[in-house]
Amino acid sequence: MPFWIPVTIFAAFMQNLRFLLQRHLKVTTLSTGGATWARFLYSAPLVAVIVAVYSGVSDQALPAPDGWFWAFVISGGMAQMLATMCVVALFAHRNFAVGITLKKTEVILTALLGLAILGEAISPPVIAAIALGFIGVLLLSDPPEAGGALPWKARVFNVASGYGLASGVLFGISAVGYRGASLSLPDGDVFLRASFTLAAATVVQTVTLGVWLAWREAGQIARVLASWRVSALVGLTSMFGSLAWFTAFTLQTAAYVKALGQIELVFTFLFSAFWLKEQSSPKEIWGIVLVVASIGLIFAGSL
Repeated sequence: MPFWIPVTIFAAFMQNLRFLLQRHLKVTTLSTGGATWARFLYSAPLVAVIVAVYSGVSDQALPAPDGWFWAFVISGGMAQMLATMCVVALFAHRNFAVGITLKKTEVILTALLGLAILGEAISPPVIAAIALGFIGVLLLSDPPEAGGALPWKARVFNVASGYGLASGVLFGISAVGYRGASLSLPDGDVFLRASFTLAAATVVQTVTLGVWLAWREAGQIARVLASWRVSALVGLTSMFGSLAWFTAFTLQTAAYVKALGQIELVFTFLFSAFWLKEQSSPKEIWGIVLVVASIGLIFAGSL
């Protein structure tokens, strides 16, 4: 089994845990910006330590980034930061499972952006897998409403849909940006390049969003620090998940990684059903079946 497959599955699982913790922060303590910043603030020093220790243990010099690296890192970091804020903001509009599934348009968008920016094409089986998974996402993203069926325009043209589409575009940009940044580094093995790229991106995100909060939401900084018990867990799960994502992006085309990463929807479905006790409709169950089938196609094409 190619190494990027278990790494991607681990990344998806850790990301699901992190969003669950951020949802708790969002609905109990912090604003959208605060819950997003908690992720970067508490993971940045951990990633920096890992890069330093691994560089020394593996007897490798730190990579020497060029202008292309910083262009990719800054664009990817800003896109990821804004995308995370969109997802956290979603929690105020729809339930947890729907909030995560709405962002999964990123798979198709990542494939298109990867082709346009990095010239990375994908095979027909992966195209079929992405299409199948997207149909599953559409089913998952349209649960029945308590007050009866909403008109089509109300389901599509609403704030939640806008956040979902925006996060999909932004996560697609970040995935392609991070792969471009890691590939632009001239030295180091896969893990060193991946972790170095993550460290650079996390520092950029921590400083940028921290300055924004100090300017616009100064009280949130104190609240993030006060909520350190949960926020530190957000940072820890973010670090593990991001290290895995960045390693997978270094090893494989971003579209393949994101397509397999749809397994996060299965984790989300299980969390929603067994932890949050949310009821699942037959349509949502069919959506999960299609997502699982799409993941099976990715496995079949990669083994």
